[in-house]
Formats: sequence, structure tokens, C-alpha cells
Amino acid sequence: MRTNDCSKCQGSMTKGFVLDVKDGGSRAVSTWVEGAPEKRWYGLKVSGKPQHEIETWRCSRCGFLESYAK
Repeated sequence: MRTNDCSKCQGSMTKGFVLDVKDGGSRAVSTWVEGAPEKRWYGLKVSGKPQHEIETWRCSRCGFLESYAK
């Protein structure tokens, strides 16, 4: 279980997310995908692989980022 204290400086952590901007300017939450990337000429193949949105916490004192993929 996570606490709201920074593991680096014990400052206060604030929940947020990393913004991912797609082609055409659409916005999404960054996603963790299981396994190695499968590169294609048009991008990456990700179908059928487990995916989880990434939750990121930021320390208000030192700026340290801590990310979780629930």
C-alpha cells in the first residue's frame, strides 16, 4: 500500500497522470503494455496484450515522480 510521503525526501505526494498526445492532437493517459514492443511500419502492435493506465504521483518538494500501473 502506498503512502502520501515521497520515498526520496518525505515530501507530500500528489496523484496525477502523464499526458500522452496522439496523432491528430487527441489526448490520453499513458498506458503500460506487457511484453516487448512489436514494431510495425505503421507503429506498434499492441492488440491482445494486457494494458493498464499509468497513475503517477509527484512530490511537491523535490519533484520526484512515482508511477503505478494498476
